[in-house]
Amino acid sequence: MIILVINGPNLNLLGQRDEKHYGQQTLDEINQLLQNRANELDISIKLKFFQSNCEGALIDFIQQNRESDGLIINPGAFAHYSYALADGLRDFSGRKAEVHLSDISQREDWRAKSVTAEASDKVFMGKLEKSYIEAFEWLIDTRQNKLKIQNL
Repeated sequence: MIILVINGPNLNLLGQRDEKHYGQQTLDEINQLLQNRANELDISIKLKFFQSNCEGALIDFIQQNRESDGLIINPGAFAHYSYALADGLRDFSGRKAEVHLSDISQREDWRAKSVTAEASDKVFMGKLEKSYIEAFEWLIDTRQNKLKIQNL
């Protein structure tokens, strides 16, 4: 099972940004939390981590890895206006979870709408790094349930 973990613009600076909205964890620390959780579950999961400040690079990564089982994406500000990224997500056949560290619905008006959320299966937000863990566990549970059904 391969799960992509994709992070968009400015998330490379986590740990140095506004703690109120983004917490204290660095992106590397969040990635390590996800890897640790995968290891704890003791199932065959490969996590592929990717971060870019460039919209096209995120789309290219999704396209190049479209055979993966699922993805977790924090599109950053691209969530609010990137129809190209939303289309890239729609073309990905695996399960998709969008993540936001803060609760975007409780922030500035322009942040309230996510065009990429409309192309995702579920959104997790407002729980800082725990949003990533919840998204990961949801993907695993969804995948495991699908496998159980197919084996009946």
